[in-house]
Amino acid sequence: MSNAPIEPRDLDLPTLASIAGSGVARSVLERIAAAGHVGVRPSHGYVIQRLVEDEPTISALAESLGMTQQGASKQVRDLEGLGYVERVTTPDDQRARRVRLTAAGRDVLACGRRARAEMEAEVVARVGTQHLEAARATLVALLGVTGLEDRVRTRSVPDPDDA
Repeated sequence: MSNAPIEPRDLDLPTLASIAGSGVARSVLERIAAAGHVGVRPSHGYVIQRLVEDEPTISALAESLGMTQQGASKQVRDLEGLGYVERVTTPDDQRARRVRLTAAGRDVLACGRRARAEMEAEVVARVGTQHLEAARATLVALLGVTGLEDRVRTRSVPDPDDA
């Protein structure tokens, strides 16, 4: 068995997308940590995305994540411990506790968005806008092939680690 070098251009698109996605996730987390937000994990991003426009109960959060209530509660506890989410009661139902982003959680979200925007600018500097748009169209098509296009639209992309 040889350890001959592999040219990235020789890899199939799904493999390239998978490897690039892992690299992007790692780089985004490194940039978030460099901004002072230590302890954020990829799985936290799936929870945070559900809190951008909603304050769900743990049950609703678990359902949207496709996991058990215990799993969702653990994610929320982790994020609470880091100071990125809080559980609050609502005036209409004092028994129901909803999960929402704190100011620090919104800052993590903003740091992640900045990191991705910086990375996109770095890619544009390497390949130009026309190639970026072609790559974007290709990756959207790959989302369609994998059945994730609608999940992206509804901010309900499943955590691959929970699949």
